[in-house]
Formats: sequence, structure tokens, C-alpha cells
Amino acid sequence: MTSFKATVIDPVGLHARPASVLTKEASKFASEIKIKCGDKEGNLKSIMNVMALAVKTGAEITIEANGEDENEAIEAIEKAMKDNSII
Repeated sequence: MTSFKATVIDPVGLHARPASVLTKEASKFASEIKIKCGDKEGNLKSIMNVMALAVKTGAEITIEANGEDENEAIEAIEKAMKDNSII
């Protein structure tokens, strides 16, 4: 398992646009990928799971990947989040 933690800086949190960026990127990989915020977690490949977490600006999240391409998945998701000013 590979993971990273980050603080959400998007002014509106993980609303529809950043959630779609994350799910699109996560769906490119075979690994199981989860997003955690506080005591809640969801499948990062599901936009409904991500939006149901209601992640606000300033919240700390953890992205975890487990599988054959977990390292590549984590690198790509972290890059997508930085490129889109989510973190």
C-alpha cells in the first residue's frame, strides 16, 4: 500500500469539478484507490463516493492505493491534484 496526505486548498473543497478530476485520474489504474477524510472514506474511482465525503477547504485528506500499479497511481493523482490547484 502506498499513500500520501494533503490539505485541500480549493476554495470550495472537493465539489464536482475537482472530484471529477480525481475520479478520472484514479480510474486509469488497476489498483484499489481510496480517499479518507477524518473518519470517513470512499472509493476514489466513484464521483458519488468522493462528493459524499463533503470535503471542505482546509481539510486533510489521505489518498491510499493498493495494487500492482499503486506507486504510479499515487504519483499521477498527486500531480493531478497539484496541477488543478486542489492541494
